[in-house]
Amino acid sequence: MYSSGKICLPIAVVLLAAVGGLAGATEPGSFGYGSVATPAQIAGWDIDVRGEDGTGLPPGKSTVDRGADVYAEQCAACHGTFGEGEGRFPKLVGGVGSLRDERPEPTVGSYWPFAPTLWDYINRAMPMSAPHTLSADDVYALTAYILSLNDLVPHDFVADRNSLPKVKMRNRDNFIWTDPRPDTMAKPCMNACVDAADVRISSTAEGRDLTPRTTGPLDTMQPK
Repeated sequence: MYSSGKICLPIAVVLLAAVGGLAGATEPGSFGYGSVATPAQIAGWDIDVRGEDGTGLPPGKSTVDRGADVYAEQCAACHGTFGEGEGRFPKLVGGVGSLRDERPEPTVGSYWPFAPTLWDYINRAMPMSAPHTLSADDVYALTAYILSLNDLVPHDFVADRNSLPKVKMRNRDNFIWTDPRPDTMAKPCMNACVDAADVRISSTAEGRDLTPRTTGPLDTMQPK
């Protein structure tokens, strides 16, 4: 019941009692629902692998020959018999020396920086139709085979948590791991900041022809 836009006393008492009961059941610093994650639950999500040193790679190992078999079963339909790609699916092999070309070909052999993160990506996302269905050994096998296709490891290479971090990828040294731009390095100003009146514009893009002119069919849409 409502009276003059106010909740009647019996209803108000019930609501306050309900809120008080919830507050009493809630632990300090929590919202009163959910539960603390167990070590097993955390382990199920803790699957990332660090590129440079391979931290996070699980136990297991496999060979290039085993990888050829797994690849034929799980990967060739999309990525081609020898990593050349099928249709619009990406190539895994080739493109070496093309990254500065007008149409670069980023592949495992030409672009990928770390062998452990190749294992990580396959483990997370492949095969596309059924990710997380490959065993750790089969992921090691695929990693070894793809690295071999790109002539990054010998045919007798055995992939495991110790050998993968030692593989030198061709493009590893061309990645920039820190952002040198001043705006990303600057610390936020909390006091004694620069007065906006002291800021001076030293250069602009005006008159420098930095924006390309529209060409092609859109020209017909320009006002006469």
